[in-house]
Amino acid sequence: MATAPSAKLTPLLKDELDIVIPTIRNLDFLEMWRPFFEQYHLIIVQDGDPSKKIRVPDGFDYQLYNRNDVNRILGSKASCISFKDSACRCFGYLVSKKKYIFTIDDDCFVAKDPSGKEINALEQHIKNLLTPSTTHFFNTLYDPYREGADFVRGYPFSLREGVPTAVSHGLWLNIPDYDAPTQLVKPLERNTRYVDAVMTVPKGTLFPMCGMNLAFDRELIGPAMYFGLMGDGQPIGRYDDMWAGWCMKVICDHLGLGVKTGLPYIWHSKASNPFVNLKKEYKGIFWQEKAIPFFQSVSLPKECSSVEKCYLALAGEVKSKLGEVDPYFINLADAMVTWIEAWNMVNSPGEKPALTSLPNATSKK
Repeated sequence: MATAPSAKLTPLLKDELDIVIPTIRNLDFLEMWRPFFEQYHLIIVQDGDPSKKIRVPDGFDYQLYNRNDVNRILGSKASCISFKDSACRCFGYLVSKKKYIFTIDDDCFVAKDPSGKEINALEQHIKNLLTPSTTHFFNTLYDPYREGADFVRGYPFSLREGVPTAVSHGLWLNIPDYDAPTQLVKPLERNTRYVDAVMTVPKGTLFPMCGMNLAFDRELIGPAMYFGLMGDGQPIGRYDDMWAGWCMKVICDHLGLGVKTGLPYIWHSKASNPFVNLKKEYKGIFWQEKAIPFFQSVSLPKECSSVEKCYLALAGEVKSKLGEVDPYFINLADAMVTWIEAWNMVNSPGEKPALTSLPNATSKK
């Protein structure tokens, strides 16, 4: 007697999570992710020429926004959304109505663990976000909330509840996330090392956040996940995710929120051109030597009790301190303020601009 096919299992947080994808090309890469993404809602942010048609494989529930939609929805505040840079993805964070966000690049494929099993990256990110972080005391078995692990001897019992996890930062096999100078001296290097570990980034410690495999709790930290002014018309690129990471981490530390890094891995398939990257990164390579000490020493006022208040205070510090490094940072600080204004406009409980049923935005189920 034939067995009836089993119904699809409802994935974790199916109705509470959006997948945000920035792209300039057809999204054929979604076919590989179909078993893991098909039941979730996608927000696709099309960069570049808005007249170009982007093909999305059948069967996915998605909304597609292009630059015309950004301009129409945000009006004069659209200037804070970068153009011709993957930083445009943060527009997807802005218009999402879900509690959680997972964002991935279109050159990232499903990786396999050492046993050959395909990795459900989204499921691992969700597990990371739904368990606490240990920001105040490092556990030498890394994440104590994983199955088969716990707090080691000597870990204070008063700290074992941990803090809410705001961000889950995943890693990559194959093409490493290197800057242009490292790409140039190690053109053939590939990351083949799979480390079965998740750890909390300690309080007071910064890290280089990569946006190609990233998840976060939008309700906890969303307004801080602004990827800055990059790309077309700006003197810098490829620092969008790192800028967001530095800002986010300072605010998480201030508000008592946690950040995890490690699993899950994705397969990064395409190395970008190191000479093109060097042109984009050139000023950033110098500026980061000023920016990182700034973020290491900046202090937010005690009265900053929300992410929005923290971010506006941080924008003021960027303007006064980093504005001395280059006028770009003055423009960036102004864009940070505009971003918060746009966030409040789109996400306020009152009347909002229409996000769908538009002449440009595309929705499909």
